[in-house]
Amino acid sequence: MPRSLTFDSHGVDCDAWHFPAAHDHLATDAGRPAVVMAHGFAGTKDCGLDSFGARLAEAGLDVLAFDYRGFGASAGEPRQVISLRGQIEDYRAALRTAALLPGVDPRRLVLWGVSLSGGSVLEVAAGRTDIAAIIALTPLVSGLAADRPAVSAPPTAEPAASLPTRAATTARLLLRAAEDRRAAAARRPRVMLPAVGRPDEVALLNLPGTYDDYLSIAGPTWRNEVSASIAFEAMGHRPRRFAPALRCPALFQIADFDRCVPVGAAVKTAVKARAQIRHYPGDHFDVYPGKRLHEAVREHQAAFLTRVLRRP
Repeated sequence: MPRSLTFDSHGVDCDAWHFPAAHDHLATDAGRPAVVMAHGFAGTKDCGLDSFGARLAEAGLDVLAFDYRGFGASAGEPRQVISLRGQIEDYRAALRTAALLPGVDPRRLVLWGVSLSGGSVLEVAAGRTDIAAIIALTPLVSGLAADRPAVSAPPTAEPAASLPTRAATTARLLLRAAEDRRAAAARRPRVMLPAVGRPDEVALLNLPGTYDDYLSIAGPTWRNEVSASIAFEAMGHRPRRFAPALRCPALFQIADFDRCVPVGAAVKTAVKARAQIRHYPGDHFDVYPGKRLHEAVREHQAAFLTRVLRRP
């Protein structure tokens, strides 16, 4: 079982779980490697990260899984406001905390990210020499408007909205995003939207099936709302530009039928990062606990880190 701890990130207490390594098989005289992980878009650590963390601890790594400021069990106001810059700062603060864990080698840290954070870890790691490995699971490496998925997804039971309906829904989303941006500038209460909804609803994610998929992994601290202006920030999000600056082995785990992130962009970024690429015949949420790809995904993570971090 993990133990709870908090760490400071620019004056905000972030809540974390520490999974101690089950053994010292990956330890050197300097100590054990440690993994820092956080969830993707609007996620909290109780949305399935315990299964990933527990498996890596079994493989001999200490694991620190944390909630971003303003989300889950972490402090921070306003709540449910996604700041990509703030989340990068939280990752860096979590790395400093992991480096101080008893028995951990501060020069062998691992960054783990999924979906939105799967791209964020590229920026965090760029140019650093204390990062020993990276795992990017179904990573968002470019804005959703920039690329189209490389492979069409299989049909879902939930019907897709018609093109006119989707256009109208998108227009309403962008209108709310603009309202939220103005509210932030004027320091008024933020404009919130559901993080995930059904195809005819105004939400940040509203593809057929994603509502039920997200709720299937939702933990007790998760809330289905985020600041609307993240829609604008996500469109310009380009962490793929940091791939050439990586100085460590990387594993990209790509769901070939992923409808939530651009698959082609993820593959191109992995090549630029000189990463190992694993492909899986599924959609974005099929990698989580209870889903059919989960066991294979976490076993491949453990095998990759064991290989690149084993003692010489």
